[in-house]
Amino acid sequence: MAIALPDVEATLLHGRCKAIAILMGMGTPASTTGTARGGRGARQRILHAAEELFYTRGIHATGVAALIEAAHVSPRTFYVHFPTKNALVEEYLRRFESEKPIAAEAELERGDLTPAQRLLAMFAPLEGDSPTLFRGCPFHNAVVEGAGELPEVVDLAQRHKQAFRDRLVATAAEAGAADPESLGRQIAVIFEGANALAASCNDAQVFTDARRAAEILLDVALGTTPGV
Repeated sequence: MAIALPDVEATLLHGRCKAIAILMGMGTPASTTGTARGGRGARQRILHAAEELFYTRGIHATGVAALIEAAHVSPRTFYVHFPTKNALVEEYLRRFESEKPIAAEAELERGDLTPAQRLLAMFAPLEGDSPTLFRGCPFHNAVVEGAGELPEVVDLAQRHKQAFRDRLVATAAEAGAADPESLGRQIAVIFEGANALAASCNDAQVFTDARRAAEILLDVALGTTPGV
């Protein structure tokens, strides 16, 4: 059973919104402070609260009471939209595949870069005007926290990761790699490892090191001159 931490003060929640937007490629979520309980927009407020709290606190550390308070909804309204907390966790993750794509992964869709440049753009360091807590990949975090007890979350994460690897392989093929399957999978390992290490150490420098490693792979795979 999830353990609810003390409710986060409105000012702290508002301060974290920008950090989450930077890390996950979202527009800054609208503050829910002062919003009437229930009513129109309740589902979106619950999802915004989940984005903020699940990512910064963690899923298990965020109880339903904290979500209700942050979203400014009644318990009845919460359960009308999400019969269980697990249902909210699943919808929280699905939004990263549709409405709120993860910023680094979205770099693969840029039309202003060559395929090789898109593969490297994923490793761009995080930008912001103040230090922020980097929590890594929300899918990875959810699977680790679930510890095998949330099979639907595991399925969602596996599908997402497979689709991501497939997109890397396709981009490697577009770049002209002789063996795009190997190159795509190897870049996936570097990227996922960088995400995990950066989250463990809260150190965005990891992505600079990972980019250098990816550049070496690309130079070998494409037969290009290093650094060009």
